[in-house]
Amino acid sequence: MDAANIDLKGFTDGFYKTLCSGKLGPVLETLEYLKHETDVWFEITTLLIPGENDSAQEIEAESRWVMERLGSDVPLHFTAFHPDWKMLDTPRTPPQTLKAARRIALEAGLRYVYTGNIHDGAGQSTYCHGCGAVLIGRDWYELTAWNLTVDSRCGDCGAACAGVFDTGHGRWGARRQAIKVQALAAS
Repeated sequence: MDAANIDLKGFTDGFYKTLCSGKLGPVLETLEYLKHETDVWFEITTLLIPGENDSAQEIEAESRWVMERLGSDVPLHFTAFHPDWKMLDTPRTPPQTLKAARRIALEAGLRYVYTGNIHDGAGQSTYCHGCGAVLIGRDWYELTAWNLTVDSRCGDCGAACAGVFDTGHGRWGARRQAIKVQALAAS
């Protein structure tokens, strides 16, 4: 396995027990194993659910743990919850909650922190830790900038950017195609 995205669903045992019927400890052990015992590139995603795992204290604790145990270069994604399935009465995650979580994680020393499931070009882009230049500009599924050299360095100052990249940005973006429902129903 070359890469993985690990869901760190929350950062308390109570959250894992109540909402996930699981335990936090094995997830944290797996993250440490990946970081210290393998060459797997991995990123962490936390879906922030209003009133469940979105408190500043929990986000601070998670961010500090990632920084202390995994290091500043492990990407951390905070994504928005949308009501679905058994949680239809839970509201959507407000964009300001995601932006606050990102700020908290950056203040903890993490270099690559992102917001997801919302339009937020600033929160979804990758920045150089050396000079602050945009390395990869993103807004939802669109790439808006590419400033990495072929050896994954900042095109402005030359600082290395952690990650696994192709030599170029390719053609990414929304892959939606318009269809006519009437035409499909006839076939």
